[in-house]
Amino acid sequence: MLARVFSCAVIGLDGVVVEVEVDTGGGLPKMVIVGLPDAAVQESRERVQSAVKNAGFYYPRKKLTVNLAPASVRKEGPAYDLPIAVGVLIATSQLDPESVEDTLIIGELSLDGGVRHVKGVLPMAALARQEGYKTVIVPEVDAPEAALIPDITVIAAPTLNALYDHLSGIKPLDPAQPPDHNPQEVLVETDFSEIKGQEHVKRALEVAAAGGHNLLMIGPPGAGKTLMARALPSILPAMTIDESLDVTRIYSVADLLPSDVPLIRSRPFRAPHHTISHAGLVGGGNWPHPGEISLAHRGVLFLDELPEFSSKVLEVLRQPLEDKVVTISRAQGSLTFPANFQLAAAMNPCPCGFYGDPTRPCTCSSTMVTRYQKRISGPLMDRIDIHMQVPRVEYQKLRDMCPGETSADVRARVEAARERQRRRFEGTDIASNADMRPAQVRKYCALDDACQALMKTAMRQLQLTARAYHRVLKLSRTIADLAGSETVTQVHLAEALQYRPKLDLM
Repeated sequence: MLARVFSCAVIGLDGVVVEVEVDTGGGLPKMVIVGLPDAAVQESRERVQSAVKNAGFYYPRKKLTVNLAPASVRKEGPAYDLPIAVGVLIATSQLDPESVEDTLIIGELSLDGGVRHVKGVLPMAALARQEGYKTVIVPEVDAPEAALIPDITVIAAPTLNALYDHLSGIKPLDPAQPPDHNPQEVLVETDFSEIKGQEHVKRALEVAAAGGHNLLMIGPPGAGKTLMARALPSILPAMTIDESLDVTRIYSVADLLPSDVPLIRSRPFRAPHHTISHAGLVGGGNWPHPGEISLAHRGVLFLDELPEFSSKVLEVLRQPLEDKVVTISRAQGSLTFPANFQLAAAMNPCPCGFYGDPTRPCTCSSTMVTRYQKRISGPLMDRIDIHMQVPRVEYQKLRDMCPGETSADVRARVEAARERQRRRFEGTDIASNADMRPAQVRKYCALDDACQALMKTAMRQLQLTARAYHRVLKLSRTIADLAGSETVTQVHLAEALQYRPKLDLM
């Protein structure tokens, strides 16, 4: 008898329907799995056989052929255990084929018949709704994640026995309920009030958060660069439900979604070590998986000790910083992952860290300083909107016990500026000023005669490129939004120009 059960594969961040065909025939007792399976899928033979037997069902002593169609799509992971087991039960007449009609089944089996967690459940459930399936059966631990997708019935299967009772009508399982979508309070690990001094740097962080701009902090060791970078997520606006689903889908595919957090509501903050590989940063592998820049989507990617990163690793950031996506090509095909992140970087001005420090002399030669600063290419520096000098903190400010402005106060101003941008770009795919394209820059960053004179002088003295010119205009638009101004004035433009590089890092 031939049984057909539907499951799902994940290619990149999207699902593909997989038809699991199970056929019983003559020959020696064994299971053969075809359809481009990887090693984890091939191991389903032993898991399915033991799970079916230990759950108390009949397992045929004959040849079983399992085909995973379409055969042109690579199948990886243990998510096909449960649909194969259900196919075996249908092929041996222990289940009615109509019980799995319009149903997508996903799950890994333990040897005793328990159903275990699998990754990528959210894009699989989204595909099920898109393709018109009425029901999706997932592991019990993954049910809240799948229930985020509306207009589809999600059945949480704790064991193979419980699923059999549900499909046969003996004891139906209740549909899983979606988790609460109400926005939670922004999680604050490092509050702005904990940062002593550095008012001008905190202002730059506020501007960066208000417009989604990239930021580089340059200063001696111990000046607070890492502390301030870790405080940046606390002033970012709360994510919308669409942004939360977007981020959750990436973490689901990467298998980094906490079991007790079906929906990610806080903006991601990723801080990879400088020894990270090219594939670890942008994504990769034999079959590409999301890298750090995709895991930082809609959040912050913090690169501490920027010059210590490999030059090849840093250069691959140039295209994602412009396009907000990263495309990874392999012989089997190309995959595109989202990478709309905000870059925050920190570095010392020289190897010893004290070049330009007023109190501690630098021990590096001019050649060492130049070589160290040249580790970051001009094109990458040109893509960073805000360059800030971070001086050492004076004793008087460190001992000051008066609390500073809190992250909540700063976030209120940032959210007001983002709300102005949301209304401005309504109906487009632009989320913030940093995402503006040349057409929007011409429309919303128009300069009067006085601003044009200032910009002309700055172009000549600072030797700004065309890209830097547009980034200054975007930055000035954000500063105007923070001030509640409808137009960009000389004050806004002058502050934006002050955020251009002060050191010769090109």
